[in-house]
Amino acid sequence: MVSHLLFAYDYFIFCRANAQEANQLLNILRVYQDASEQEINLAKFEVLISRNISQAGQADLASILGVRHALGTCKYLGMSSMIGRSKKATFSFIKDRVWRKINSWNGRALSRDGKEVMLKSVIQAIPSYIMSLYLIPSSIIDEIERMMNSSWWGGGGNHKGIRWMAWDRLACPKSQGGLGFRNLRAFNLAMLAKQGWNLLNKPDALASKLLKSRYFPNSSFLEAKLGHNPSYDWQSIWSSQSILIHGCRWKIGDSSRVRVMQDTWLRNSVSAWMPSPQNIDVNNMYV
Repeated sequence: MVSHLLFAYDYFIFCRANAQEANQLLNILRVYQDASEQEINLAKFEVLISRNISQAGQADLASILGVRHALGTCKYLGMSSMIGRSKKATFSFIKDRVWRKINSWNGRALSRDGKEVMLKSVIQAIPSYIMSLYLIPSSIIDEIERMMNSSWWGGGGNHKGIRWMAWDRLACPKSQGGLGFRNLRAFNLAMLAKQGWNLLNKPDALASKLLKSRYFPNSSFLEAKLGHNPSYDWQSIWSSQSILIHGCRWKIGDSSRVRVMQDTWLRNSVSAWMPSPQNIDVNNMYV
């Protein structure tokens, strides 16, 4: 998570810069290296410089920093370092990988059991890492599930088989009449909710401090707002906030943190809040 959220560790962006600011950045990296006890390999760095800087200035900055000058976006751990306006174009590589993998099975005579194992163990695992970091567009998820559905019901190389049941019903636990395939949208939100849970339980982590100082300096993650001009990393994690709000419960301790009326602290699974209006003084009470 940190490797993508703190992408400046491997990727710099300059709009306006000079030699002094470049040296200041190098000093910051040295401080980070000493604090984290991680050695920075400048040979793996790339710098993306705004077109507003002259060619001579771009060459000088790359020379001062001792890194390569990138002419476009690069990939880090299989993911583009820059996410543009078109999220569908950014994450289309996931769909392409799924299609290539399913297409490679066309010549195999797989039984239903074999198809089930391959879809669950291979295809559903392809987007897992990306889903733990970003909210995948619904159109991409729909296309992936459509390809999985075609592969499951396909009777031959053209995958033209009769679809006896909708994919939504197959993507249910076997105890509920499904086949246990993964609901990719629910899985995506669950993975992002784990990142939100880490923000709550690991406030001293580097990524937690970074996001808190930027988006919710005076509140907890459960009360955080989306904010102005947020990064897509934060938009993705914030989308899971409602899941944590309705799924978490406060454990009562020394009566200094849990608000009686606003926080979720009751055991009732239907309603974790106080169900009826109380005296106005209760709003400021802690339990």
